[in-house]
Amino acid sequence: MADKLRHRGPDDAGGWGDADCGVGFGFRRLSILDLTEAGHQPMVSHDGRFVIIFNGEIYNHHAIRGRLESARKIAWRGHSDTETMLEAIATWGIEEALRSFNGMFAFALWDCRERVLSLARDRFGEKPLYYGRAVGVFLFASELKAMAAHPEFRGEIDRDAVALFLRHSCIPAPHSIYKGIYKLPPATLLTLRGGGAEPELSVYWSLPEVVERGQKSLFKGSVEEAVEALDGVLRNAVKLRMESDVPLGAFLSGGIDSSTIVALMQAQSGQPVKTFSIGFHEDHYNEAEHAKRVASHLGTEHEELYVSSEAAMAVIPQLHSLYDEPFADSSQIPTHLLASLARRRVTVALSGDGGDELFGGYPRYRACDGLWRKTGWIPSAIRRGMAGCIRVTPSWAMEWGGRCVMPLLRRYGATGRFSDKLLRVADVLSAENPGAMYRQLISHWDDSPGIVLGAGDPGTIHTRQDRWPALPMDIHRMMFLDTSFYLPDDILVKVDRASMGVSLETRVPLLDHHAVEFAWTLPLSLKVTALESKWILKQVLDRYVPSEMTARPKMGFGVPIGAWLVGPLKDWAEALLDEGRIRREGFLDARPIRKAWREHLDGRRNWQYHLWDVLMFQAWLEAEG
Repeated sequence: MADKLRHRGPDDAGGWGDADCGVGFGFRRLSILDLTEAGHQPMVSHDGRFVIIFNGEIYNHHAIRGRLESARKIAWRGHSDTETMLEAIATWGIEEALRSFNGMFAFALWDCRERVLSLARDRFGEKPLYYGRAVGVFLFASELKAMAAHPEFRGEIDRDAVALFLRHSCIPAPHSIYKGIYKLPPATLLTLRGGGAEPELSVYWSLPEVVERGQKSLFKGSVEEAVEALDGVLRNAVKLRMESDVPLGAFLSGGIDSSTIVALMQAQSGQPVKTFSIGFHEDHYNEAEHAKRVASHLGTEHEELYVSSEAAMAVIPQLHSLYDEPFADSSQIPTHLLASLARRRVTVALSGDGGDELFGGYPRYRACDGLWRKTGWIPSAIRRGMAGCIRVTPSWAMEWGGRCVMPLLRRYGATGRFSDKLLRVADVLSAENPGAMYRQLISHWDDSPGIVLGAGDPGTIHTRQDRWPALPMDIHRMMFLDTSFYLPDDILVKVDRASMGVSLETRVPLLDHHAVEFAWTLPLSLKVTALESKWILKQVLDRYVPSEMTARPKMGFGVPIGAWLVGPLKDWAEALLDEGRIRREGFLDARPIRKAWREHLDGRRNWQYHLWDVLMFQAWLEAEG
């Protein structure tokens, strides 16, 4: 099992077992802190009670060591954060220790005295952790491929999970592609006792509580004081994540988030920070020139790589092995290429992920909020009729009508055809409330349980409004939902697998929980204005980089999947979408899929994201044999 994770830990390997208890740990190490034998895992606590295997980093481990040393004398073996967290658990207990950790982590802990297994995951799910039962054995691992290596593993596909995947392009926690195998949710502790007991789950940090508490205690200072405070919080988050005994750098797209992280790194570094960007020859997908200007201004040691469409498409056959289960965020391709570029020079890279969720950066927030404000008062029956009228309007008529509208939309970063956007409006018009409208807006196959044969709809946080915090505005709710769902189950999965697939560790300063907690005390007016998003984050960046270098519409980090599907990927896609093949496999209803495929090929509608979902499932299924 551990050998299957060599890419996550190429530097060292270790194992530990207790035959009497029937417990075994296997580990692969990517050495970041304390490269000596003193950092070897599995690691046993000084008192011999606990054994740990740990993936990730504890950024405040020096401060934790100071607290521990004030309580008792410890003869430290080395300076690894693994040893620090192990002794914190031995001293304070696992719950208090978890609350003290500022980091990204997934770990397994065996209590030799009490014979209890504990699994835990960081607050936002930066590091993965799967668990579940096979035949007569409880398994856990960082990736599914390790679990599948166990001789008792039986991988039965979960059709409900496939339905979730076709709606959301990912399989959200706690689900996995296999029945009985789960993802441990973020900020969760699992405890397993002997005697055939079921695992007990408890939450040690609650995002809904953080959100509600922040909104009840809004920042009272001036705008200038808010900018200064945010600058300080982010500076500290970045500084903590710059500790490394191996080369360190950062991803730089030239956008607000990554530019802010790099600016704060360079402001606290005595030498040029190593930065990396990927460029594409298609203008709409190319951010390399923007990144180059920011890097030049900040004085970083910048490296960029322009990638051809052929090189990007060459990544596609690797995707099933990188992700182990269907995953269809097409930015997985450039993210993997960027990680491969950075790994040539560094072992750790900082990333700007999380800014959109914390500071209201996604254009869909304002779009959905505005659409509901304009149409929500209209009776739902009339809105359904309006949607029907849009759907029967010929696409040529929509495009003719969009000639005046699209130039305005392009000023805000919109691309593509007006008819596709209007049909998307039709898809969401009949929603009963703002939450339902947002769920519809971010969904791909709306009737995914109907497309997956024999599937139900297990629901997600989007359908469990009883788990939502009390919030004053709809944009707040969208930000909360994305932080709870899209961020851990899509964005962070993409970044982790793409980077660890090439043995690169990524760190995300914006997800320092102190930064997140502070961000939720800021009034929405400091984040989203009538004209722009992430306003306060831009004010922080303006202290380091001239605003004209970053003042541009938001660009997605993507590739032209739609064009590829009617061009060089057409034969590959046709083979996977063959109607007879889909019927024989017995998972999907071929009719709506073939209809979307024909319309995409004919240019009647851009179904690129829907089709990419199906293609990633089909490619994964083919690889599974």
